[in-house]
Order: sequence, then C-alpha cells, then structure tokens
Amino acid sequence: MIKLILSDMDGTLLDSEGKLPPEFDAVMARLRERGVLFAPASGRQYDSLAATFARYVDTFLFLSDNGTMVRRRGQELFSNVMDRRRALEILDHAGGRPDIISVFCGKKAAYLLRSEKPERYMDELAKYFREIRLTDCFAAVEDEPIKTSFFTPAADAAEKLYPLMRPYADSMQVVLASAYWVDVTNQGANKGMAVRKIQERMGLCPEECAAFGDYMNDKEMLESVYYSYAMENAYPEIRKTARFTTRSNDEHGVMWQIGQLLDQGLC
Repeated sequence: MIKLILSDMDGTLLDSEGKLPPEFDAVMARLRERGVLFAPASGRQYDSLAATFARYVDTFLFLSDNGTMVRRRGQELFSNVMDRRRALEILDHAGGRPDIISVFCGKKAAYLLRSEKPERYMDELAKYFREIRLTDCFAAVEDEPIKTSFFTPAADAAEKLYPLMRPYADSMQVVLASAYWVDVTNQGANKGMAVRKIQERMGLCPEECAAFGDYMNDKEMLESVYYSYAMENAYPEIRKTARFTTRSNDEHGVMWQIGQLLDQGLC
C-alpha cells in the first residue's frame, strides 16, 4: 500500500507553462482522506516550493534543492551542507564566463553575483529561487552552502555546463538538472539519498512509495521507490530507469496516474 508519493516539479507536475494541474486540489483531498503523504521533490529552493504550495505548507513534506534540504511544517528535518571552500572553488571555476549564471544556494537564500548581471534572466531565476540576494563576492556570503547551481539561457547545459563541471564528478555529485541547469552537491547528495533517509525515519519500504520524474536529477529518487514513473516527456535515460511510464506533464500525467493508483486501491 502506497503511503508516500513524491513528485518532481518542472517537466513533471507542472505543465509547460509552469502551472499546477487544475485537478490538483481535488486529488490532494483524495490522498489526504487515505492518509497518503505528498512530497514535492525539486531542485527548487524551499521558499519557492512553500510559496507554490502555500495552502499545504503545514501538510506536505518538502525535498528542496535536489534533496539537500528536507523540511516539514517549516522545520528542517535534515540537510546536506557542502564544504564552504569547495563550494567557493566550484563557483569560481565557472566565474566570468559569458551567459552563465552561478548560484550559491544557501540555507537562507540563493546568492547571485552582481557582476554576472542576473537581472537579465530574473524571470527565469525567480521560478526556482524566491529568496534571492545579490552579492559582489560569494566569499562574503554568510550562509551555509547546500548546492551550487549554474544556469545557461541558451538551453545548452548538456553541451556547455556539464562538461565544464565534469572535473568535479569524481568527488562531487554533478547532475544535469534540465536543459538550462547543472547542479553540484556533495557526493551522494541527491533526491534518492533524501528519500532513503525519509523511508528510514518513517519506517517505510520502497514498495510503500511512489515517485514521478523527468530528468537526470530524478534518477536516484526513482531508483529508491518501487512505483517509479517516468513522464512521457522524460529524458531517455529516465525512461529506462523508471519501472513505469505515465502521461506527459502537459497531459497532467502525475494527477492522472495518482487517480489510477487510488482507483486500484493501491493508496
């Protein structure tokens, strides 16, 4: 019996316009009646997720920043903090390159360099980070780094950003998060690690968990549950990783599939 359902946001739960499915509240009400916990699991900042799900902030479990920050009812359950010197080294490695925006993702906020002129892309950046602060130097930031992120407006992260960060792949988790983003965290720090900690904390087994995803930062999460679903629009390797496939994000596949699970008595 499924007791926990996790879902990625962009390309998965949200449609191509970044909107929640119209039937979201009705499906959440059905899950609540069955005692099933819903958990957004995203590369987005916690404050961004909390704003999107304002009416559920005291009921959902939130896996933000690719699983490096997990909170419930506003309280931190656990986090995965990077070595500060290492984080600054990685951020510096991408510094000064044209059309790359570097983000120091801290517990309190996301920090952007004024010199990179991030205001050019603020509409896009604000989708992922609600609490944003500008700085002249990452070394001056007084916060704990949980992730470093890199954005390219040309949607060529696989060609531009991933090779740039590949030198760190032996010692850090380097993941292609979307066509626009590459994220770097501690080795082993990912959504799957967070799911396994939650399972241990709540006494759940993989057969009691379902997850939905579409991109490479969802891979470990899908591997950590039995009911793993790739969206019809998912990255090819994610379609191979998941045990099942569901409708695309624009067809509201997450909501449709949860409805099927409910109707089949699996929740």
